[in-house]
Order: sequence, then C-alpha cells, then structure tokens
Amino acid sequence: MAALIPRPRAEIAPGAVHVPGWLDPREQRGLVEACREWARPPAGMRETRLPGGGVMSVRTVCLGRQWVPYRYVPAVDGEPVKPFPSWLGEMGRRAVAEAYGDAGGYRPDIALINFYDAAAKMGLHQDRDERSLAPVVSLSLGDTCVFRFGNTQTRTRPWTDLELESGDLFVFGGPSRLAFHGVPRTRPGTCDPALGMRGGRLNITLRESGLP
Repeated sequence: MAALIPRPRAEIAPGAVHVPGWLDPREQRGLVEACREWARPPAGMRETRLPGGGVMSVRTVCLGRQWVPYRYVPAVDGEPVKPFPSWLGEMGRRAVAEAYGDAGGYRPDIALINFYDAAAKMGLHQDRDERSLAPVVSLSLGDTCVFRFGNTQTRTRPWTDLELESGDLFVFGGPSRLAFHGVPRTRPGTCDPALGMRGGRLNITLRESGLP
C-alpha cells in the first residue's frame, strides 16, 4: 500500500542520502530469503561479544569477512566466512549510483547483516574498521527503526533522528563517512507479513574493506 504521506528522498548531511522505498516488495522478499540462508551454520548468525565482556543485542552474520571488534577476519569458529556474492555487490553499486548519480569505482566486498528483535538497539558508533573510506550502503527490511545520524566528532548532539522503513536505502560517504550513527529503538509490529518475516528488523550494510 502506498504511504498516505509521501516520504521524499533527503540528504540528511553532506554525503548522507536517504531514499525511501528503494527496494520493491519482490527485492525485499528475495533479500529476506537470502538472509535466512546466510544465517544458517556454518559461520551463521551469532552474538558478538565486546572486548569489555558485554554482548551486543543485535545478532550478526557476515559475508566476505567476519567483523569482530574491531577488525575483519576470514573465519569464525574455525569455519570460513560465507562468500560475498557478486549480485549483492551489483546492488550496492546501484545503490551508490541512486544516491550520488554515479557509482564511481565502488566495489563492496563485505556485508554485515544485523537482526534486531523487539529489544535490540545499536549505540552510536563510527564504521571505521575498514581501510577504505568508500561509502557505506544500508538496506532496511522488516520492522521500522529510529535511525540516529550524528556528527563526525562526538557521540553527542547534533544528530538527526529519522525512521527507516522496510525497503529504504541509506548511503553515507564523503564528509559523512565517519559520522556517528545508531539505532536507539525499533517499532515492533510494523513489519508487513507479506515480507516473509515473523517480525524484527534486518539491516544489511555493504562496505569496501580495503583489504587485499
């Protein structure tokens, strides 16, 4: 169903572009099915333990290389990380072209897929474990979330809160590549049952690692 109130695309900050409804329902369902396969063992979806002993509330599966705080490794629990598929890379290039008018030489080789249940959240952080400062592509599926996009200097204000719905695209690069960002909450019950999910939010982020 079309939104009663249109959601126009917007540049939230220089280089940070929100494109509502970029993925059509067929593409969304296809990505949900792909995430379901990627989440299965070996090297499947897992909790991430932080160096201080805490456990992240999101669960994560990676493609290409595994993110462990705060680096990328080729294997998890002795199992090779699932490969990064070429079709997902092409989707990432289309996303950057949509945001900026030109994909340039964008070649993502890593994906982080985070699953948020009703209680999960993500604190403000920078994506700075990559050697490349190419843009990050974020795709949202399932429940709507409140996405907080801040500044590049501190975790404090100024920031902008916006809602990311299923199918939305968010790209951040250039001056905003190292902006702090996070998810203070999701909105349980907003997922369309036709998507094939039983609730929760999936967030797929594509990155260039800059690694050999």
